[in-house]
Amino acid sequence: MGLVLGIDTSCYTTSLAMLDTGGGLVADQRKLLDVPAGARGLQQSNAVFQHIQNIKNLFDNLWEIPGRRKLILGVAASVRPRPVEGSYMPVFTVAESYGRTIAGLLGVPFIPTSHQEGHIMAGLWSIGIFPAREFLAVHLSGGTTEVLRVTQQGESADMMFDIRLLGGTKDLNAGQFIDRIGVALGLPFPAGPELEKLARRAAGAIPIPSSVHGLEISFSGPETMAQRLISSGADATEVARGVEQCIANSLEKVLRRAIEQTGVIDILLVGGVTANYYIRSRLRERLEHRAVGARLFFAEPSMSSDNAVGVAAIGLRKLKASPGGENGSYPTRIKDKIT
Repeated sequence: MGLVLGIDTSCYTTSLAMLDTGGGLVADQRKLLDVPAGARGLQQSNAVFQHIQNIKNLFDNLWEIPGRRKLILGVAASVRPRPVEGSYMPVFTVAESYGRTIAGLLGVPFIPTSHQEGHIMAGLWSIGIFPAREFLAVHLSGGTTEVLRVTQQGESADMMFDIRLLGGTKDLNAGQFIDRIGVALGLPFPAGPELEKLARRAAGAIPIPSSVHGLEISFSGPETMAQRLISSGADATEVARGVEQCIANSLEKVLRRAIEQTGVIDILLVGGVTANYYIRSRLRERLEHRAVGARLFFAEPSMSSDNAVGVAAIGLRKLKASPGGENGSYPTRIKDKIT
């Protein structure tokens, strides 16, 4: 049995994962970065420093099982946020530098990919076989709010997916909206899980109107309204539920228009915000069961947040499809183990 190592160092999570050659999950190590109480984020320099500290401990955990190093056939890492020219963020230099170094020391291929492709692949991996070669994808997190048209490429292509941006936010991301309101309500950052717990106690929702123009969403206006509600002493649980409802309503409007424009009805939803149960159930009710005819596929909640499983899965598919890789022919021992 051989293993593929995946590395992802996003804005708020250090992640390592290992898949075996059959696609089974062997290891999944993650560590959230520390954000000071009351803060609404981290500077990139601070995040890079924390990744460097975290990744050593995560690797120590991986190497606890003797002989694992000898089983690694390839190393994949997210080296940029998105698979587009000019996409760059300092945090991903940690994943790339560690990935290239480990691959070089072990004499195995290094497979670069992007954080966004990793999210999409983690979603596909978690739900099993995806039925359509072309689908819409919603990437919803603290750093991204995008609606994408995705075509799966051949595994030997430079990129795993052809991704076309259809729409998204023109100011705040959905995760930023949640985090800012969560912090204002006294919740820890990142605030998603705690805001969801708070909203479950609500007797109802204070309506927060969505702001959608074409395929673009604005969350700055809804955030301003939510902040005013908090300042005026509104019930915290109902504000939290209103935030969830606003995000779901915004997505519903955009996705209805995206389906009308493209004719594509299969939709994959990934990213930390899509783990929210209320948002999931509301979108299912309004897009699958109200004559729209959409088919929604949600990544498993554990695979919705930042992780390296999708990165490892991309590495595995590329190793299987393209013995040759980035640095020339793969050694015979690797070809034998991945076929």
